[in-house]
This record gives sequence, C-alpha cells and structure tokens, in this order.
Amino acid sequence: MMRLNPVAAAPALLLWCASGAPAPAQGTEPAPAAPVASALDAELFYQLLLGELNVRGDEPAAGFALVLDAARKTNDPDLYQRAVELAFRARSGESALQAARAWKQAHPQSRDANRFVLQILVALNRVPESSDALRQDIALAPPQERGSAIALVPRTYARVADKKQAATVVEQAPADYLKDPATAPVAWTSVGRLRLNAGDPAGALEAARRGRAVNARAEGPALLALELMEPKQPQAEVLLKRYLEGQPLPEIRMGYARALLDAQRYPEALAQLRIVTTERPELAEAWLVQGSLLAQDNQLPAADTALRRYVELAQNQPAGEERNRGLAQAYLNLAQVAEKRGDLTAAGAWLDRIENSQDLMAAQNRRASILARQGRLDEARKLIRSVPERTPADARMKLMAEISLLREFKQYRPAYDLLAQAAAKDTSDTDLLYDQAMMAEKLENFAEMERLLRRLIAAKPDYHHAYNALGYSLAERGQRLPEAAVDPEGARTGARRPFHHRQPGLGRVPHGQQGRGPAHPAGRVQGAPRSRDRGPPR
Repeated sequence: MMRLNPVAAAPALLLWCASGAPAPAQGTEPAPAAPVASALDAELFYQLLLGELNVRGDEPAAGFALVLDAARKTNDPDLYQRAVELAFRARSGESALQAARAWKQAHPQSRDANRFVLQILVALNRVPESSDALRQDIALAPPQERGSAIALVPRTYARVADKKQAATVVEQAPADYLKDPATAPVAWTSVGRLRLNAGDPAGALEAARRGRAVNARAEGPALLALELMEPKQPQAEVLLKRYLEGQPLPEIRMGYARALLDAQRYPEALAQLRIVTTERPELAEAWLVQGSLLAQDNQLPAADTALRRYVELAQNQPAGEERNRGLAQAYLNLAQVAEKRGDLTAAGAWLDRIENSQDLMAAQNRRASILARQGRLDEARKLIRSVPERTPADARMKLMAEISLLREFKQYRPAYDLLAQAAAKDTSDTDLLYDQAMMAEKLENFAEMERLLRRLIAAKPDYHHAYNALGYSLAERGQRLPEAAVDPEGARTGARRPFHHRQPGLGRVPHGQQGRGPAHPAGRVQGAPRSRDRGPPR
C-alpha cells in the first residue's frame, strides 16, 4: 500500500499554500494579514496530492493527468507549468506539448506558455509547426526587448536536424520584422546566422547586406560579416570595413584585428589595434595583443610601453584564470623585450613575477596550436621551447607539451626522437620509456616497440600498462598469440590463463585462439581495443 509522503507531494501543493504576503521587517511585529481566499478546497487538495504521489510512484502518466486536470479546473499558470515539468520528467514530449498548448489556450497572452510551446516543438523536430509560436513569441515580447528576442532565434533552432528548413521557417515567420526599420537589421542577422548554420554562406552574406542597407550603423550585420570573413568570401570583409568607417563598437574592431591575426596579416592587425587603444585605452586585451605583435616585430620601446600598460590595467580586473594567463603572457613578452635589449637582470625580474608556470605553458600552448594549424609547426615548437625553465618540473612540462603538439599533428618521427633523447638522459623515467614505445608503434616499428616494452617490464615488473600494450600489439597483428595471452601476473611466473579467466584489460586473445593464426580476417582479434585505447591516459 502506498504511504502518503507530504514532502514528496509538496511541489504542486506549495503553489497553492503560499499566500505571497511580504515578509515583515526585522525587529517589528507583523501586522495581522487579511485572510486570503484560496481555490484549494479539499477535493482539489486531494487531487494534487494524489497526482504528485502517482508521479513519484509507478504511474507518472496518471499523475500528470491529475495535475493537468487541476490546472484546467483552476486556470492557474503555475499548475500548467507544473504539468509541463512532470511531462519533461517522464520524458514525454507529446504530453509536455499537450500541457503547454492547454496553458497557452487558457492564457493566450502568456509569453511563458507560448515559449514552452515553441521550445517543445523545436525539441521534437516539428520545425514547420513552430512558425506560429515563433511569430507570437516575438510579438509578445515588450517593445524594448523585441530586438533581443529576435537575436536569440538562431540559438532556439541551433540543434534541429534540418537546418535549411529552420532557416526557411525563421525567414517566413517574422516577415514583418524584416521590413520594419527598427528590427530589420537584427532580423536579417538572425536569418543570416541560420543560413550560415545551414551551410549557405552566400545567403548569409546577402542577409548581412540587406540588414546593413536598412541601418549602416547596426552592429548585427557587421558581426555577421566578421563571422563570414575568409578568403573565399572577400565581400564580407568589404562589408565589415564599411561599418568600421563610421563609429564602430571597439569590440567589433578588436574582433577584426583577431581575424587579421589568424590570417597572418600582422601589419593590418597592428593598425587596427592602435585604433582600438586610442579610442578605448581602458581595453586591456588590445594592449596585450598590440605589445606581443610589436615585440615580435622588434619594436622594443613601443612593445615595452604597450605591455606595461596591459599589466597596469590587468591589476584592476577580477582574479581568474583568464587574467592569470594574460599576465603570464605579458611578463614573458616583457622578459623577452628586456633580454633583446641586453638587460638580463630585468628579464629575470619579469620572469620571477610569473606565479604559475602552468598558466604560462597553457598560454604558449594555445598560441603554438594556432601557429601549427596555420602550417607553421617549426615556429610553434620554438614558441614552446622559449618558455623559461625554473625547475625540473618546468622542463618536463615543456617537453610533454612539445611532444603533445607533434602527436596532434601526426609528426611521429620528431616526437619519437624527442622522447628517445629525454629517455636517454633519465633512464629511470619509465613513463618516458612507455611513451617512446607507443610512438614507435605509431611509426609501425614494432620490433623497437617490443624491445622498449620488454626493457620497461624488466626495469619495473609491476608496470601493467606495458604488458597491456605488448599483449594488444601481438594480438592485433596475429603474432605469437600464446604469448599475447599471458597476463601481467603470469608474465613473471610463465603461467598462462585463457582470456575469459583473466582480469579485464589484458591482451585479449579469445579462449581457443591461442596458438592459431589471425583471429580476424583483418588480422585483428575481435574485441581487442586499438592502440589508442590502451595504456595510461597521458
């Protein structure tokens, strides 16, 4: 028999039991409040209680029906919303839509009810049906919030399966707002973003043009043009430059400077950054990027001034990871400027101000990854190597960062050579030896991989990942399968156990396949993880 639990039934009941009277001021006697009439009679109380208990029991559909019926009887928005929430909890999209539509029918001017209908239809991928709800969502927004409501439309449709259909629906639904001078720029921007998400950059650029034609100073079309800026879309940059000729937002000019940096157009980027720091001298990030560019161009006095200005502004920023990384980058650049000037004492002083080497390494890793994606891998490696070393841990961090970069861009040979050099310097570092063996496997030098793993096993018999890697490699290549079936414990004693008796994670040779040829037409034992799945996470 179900036991009544007042706590479990509380959510719906609290919607009715709260009087909504303001709390009395501290230290004063509460004034006697007039009784508040409530629609919660005994029958409704019992219905809500039973509904909540059913939801928490084994009959969520019955509980949902009871709460929705109570909402219809009382016409209360909170109970309608509770019914929607219960349907969500039961993972019933159709029931949630039923409750939201009932709420909207009872309260046609409720933007919350309409928004639930819109979001549920989109979540159910019923995009064409969402047109009316989208139109009403914008219409029901207060005039001062209408632009924001239109700007959020692309986010609403971001996860739909048919993005072209979404772009068409959005373009048709708020057609009046595409013609209204007050809303046309933001409306065309939303249409453009949806076209871009649908793989139609040319259509997105046309939307940006039409938005700018209504209001040349509007930020939305300029931001869309910035997103579209690439060599294949030269007209996007033309559109953006026209906006920048007026009185642009400094943040948009800063975004243009970043795009120029990504395109390796450094002199143009520097020109834009100088405009930003002139118009908005309090924008710290612009000083940091400008100083870094100037230092790279050997304009040392100007670089020193810009970087010091950034450090000064950063002191007033709230503490956080982004601020710490920015300061670390600034201190490193200032140290490099001082070193180029021959002032090694000042260079050391700037480096001493870097509190966390990991922040500095993270900043340099980010820059190195960008350079590598631009095809400038040698410069990326030099950037990582330029990070100063104050402890052996710093040197190890630099080494692993460079190896990680090489591995990411499939430069296995130089990564192997680096690991070999490091392992030769520190023969006691078994992790380096293991990584070197895994890199040998990437190079398909299986004999070298096996030699390194056996050396590792001899040096550290309890290094289970080495057994794992060796067993997997032999099994995948269909070689010496009896040996591949030896588990880490048996490896030291010579005992062999069939796979289904051994511990998970060992070289997976199925029982009955030991001593045979390849157990799979492709030469890989079925069920055996590939090389990327084995070994300790790096």
